[in-house]
Amino acid sequence: MKRPASILILTLCLLFAVHPAAAKDTWTSVRSQNFFLIGNTSEKEIRQVATRLEQFRDAFGRLFKRARLSDSVPTTVVVFKNMSAYKPFNPRGSAGYFQSGEDVNYITLTAERHAGEENPFGIIFHEYMHLLVKNNVSPNAPPWLNEGLAEFYSTLEVKGGDKSGADIGKPISHHVYYLREQKQLPLRTLLAVDHSSPHYNEKSKRGVFYAQSWALVHYLMLGKERQRAPQLSRYLNLIANGTSPAEGFKQVFEADTDAIEKELRGYIRRDSYPYVSFPFEGRVESTAEMQSAAITEAAALGYLGDLALHTRLLDQAEAHLQKAVAFDPQSATVQASLGMLRMRQQRFAEAKEHLRQAVAADARNHLALYYYAFTLSREAMTELGFVSSYTAEAAAAMRSALRKAIELKPDFPESYRLLAFVSLVTGEQLDDAAMLIKRALTLAPGNQEYALVLAQIHLRQEKFDDARRLVEPLARNADDPQTRAGAQSLLNAVSNIQEQAARFKAMRDAAATAESVDGGQSSNGSDRQAPRLRRLDEGGVPTNIGKTEEELVAEALSQAIQEALRKPEMGETRVRGLLTRIECGPKGITFHVKTGDRLLKLNSPDFNSLHLMAYTQEAGGELTCGPRKTESAAVFTYRPSKDARAKADGEMVALEFVPASFVLKQ
Repeated sequence: MKRPASILILTLCLLFAVHPAAAKDTWTSVRSQNFFLIGNTSEKEIRQVATRLEQFRDAFGRLFKRARLSDSVPTTVVVFKNMSAYKPFNPRGSAGYFQSGEDVNYITLTAERHAGEENPFGIIFHEYMHLLVKNNVSPNAPPWLNEGLAEFYSTLEVKGGDKSGADIGKPISHHVYYLREQKQLPLRTLLAVDHSSPHYNEKSKRGVFYAQSWALVHYLMLGKERQRAPQLSRYLNLIANGTSPAEGFKQVFEADTDAIEKELRGYIRRDSYPYVSFPFEGRVESTAEMQSAAITEAAALGYLGDLALHTRLLDQAEAHLQKAVAFDPQSATVQASLGMLRMRQQRFAEAKEHLRQAVAADARNHLALYYYAFTLSREAMTELGFVSSYTAEAAAAMRSALRKAIELKPDFPESYRLLAFVSLVTGEQLDDAAMLIKRALTLAPGNQEYALVLAQIHLRQEKFDDARRLVEPLARNADDPQTRAGAQSLLNAVSNIQEQAARFKAMRDAAATAESVDGGQSSNGSDRQAPRLRRLDEGGVPTNIGKTEEELVAEALSQAIQEALRKPEMGETRVRGLLTRIECGPKGITFHVKTGDRLLKLNSPDFNSLHLMAYTQEAGGELTCGPRKTESAAVFTYRPSKDARAKADGEMVALEFVPASFVLKQ
């Protein structure tokens, strides 16, 4: 039976009455002394979050009296009204998080609170503390100190009715319980844990490390009626001024290490952890002094899209940024974020167009200029993350954009870093590059990547001792595994080069001494043929009659290379051949090697897995994927494949470039 149209209309009206359209969120911004906050909750709640964060910075300044608390990278805080609004932007599923970045830091949390839920500020303070330690104490702070301080300061609690002070150091229940139930690490084991240790990385072992690190810092700061606190303060000052953590600990605590271990175990057994109450120094900025303003829907969508971009939620970033640009195509910040999204998607032509539009919309937007140069740099990068060269046009465009960015924002370190990197790749203006990266390190002293770039510049300048001083602590203590691997590779290169240089110099000196014995210039003072040196072996037979100085030098160099080559280990084969092609794919790298009448295919998961060395300028610059413009002579060390059906002949272990005239002696 056909339903009357009037009934349909009535039904639709009832549906609309029962399910009204959801009201749009109202977004508000608040700017405090050190943070920029946005939120779709009440302005009052956003201001309260700002106050808590400012109070935390004040508390940090109490321990580190000389701390540099001005951030070269801005921090944006997003306060969501409830968990439902927060969930799409919370990949960790936590009550809050701190996301550090080279261009902007993000803090996120929700204003909604339920009984028994995790305190978001504890998580945020812990992560934020890592940034403050990195920038103000030492980028090489040992893990026990870094994690212990982060856990200790995560307990900052503003007093209920008195906003002028706070408590810090209250016991963390899950650490207390863990230390009661689990066997503790010997103190020397705890102190020796680094970022590659199982106690730091394996879930089953990490609990006791974090709990005991917290307990040790708590004891040194507040235990034994604070008698150990001056020692901790001295230790912090030593490593902040460049002393290695191991040497600093030796200077301050070595005589007391056994006593400290005994005292710490007693401290944990007593299960009584004091805490300290203190007023805020001076006057923390009041909520009334903070600046607030309503922000447009387009701006809010832009911030949310950029947050998603920085947390690698690219689908979320796409959706929000597309909506934002539809509302406001002239927004420089939205166009800049869209440009970076397209860059992440490797859609470089679109990325550059968005960034050009961002610069056109706001010529004073330093981030848009930096992003444009960054995109040009990434466009030249191989699949494996290497940049071997820039075109002259790209290098000039990057330099122009970065110099403008520095002029607009002279305290933003990434612009200096990338400008120095351009010179490192091109091999030009290396002295200027060293000054630029040192400026970046002044602004962000805890950035280990900057130190690695400076070490590479020193290597190019042949300042080997300077390069070694920079990379040795990074190879031991860098918190990022890739940085540690890069530092170790660079340290190996410096060591090999210095060993070769010393060996070659000794041989040249020996040749020069022999020449002086044989004679000097001809009687008429004109240049003559290089002297023909004689040396008798044990049998009395002249071994080098008729050889010129050039031939002797070539022999000396060949001998030095022979001795410097990596020695094959059990099960490895070494051959001399020509590198003709490098194939790069998702499963790794294949090197095509011509040796005699054979063509070998040797695999490697990545370049970092190889022992790489060049004993000749003939090898060119960095390795790139694809056919070699000129086939390069090299010594290849590999483990032969045991499977006759394998597509490759073996797994590459070492690749060492040698002069074309070099003859390998097995």
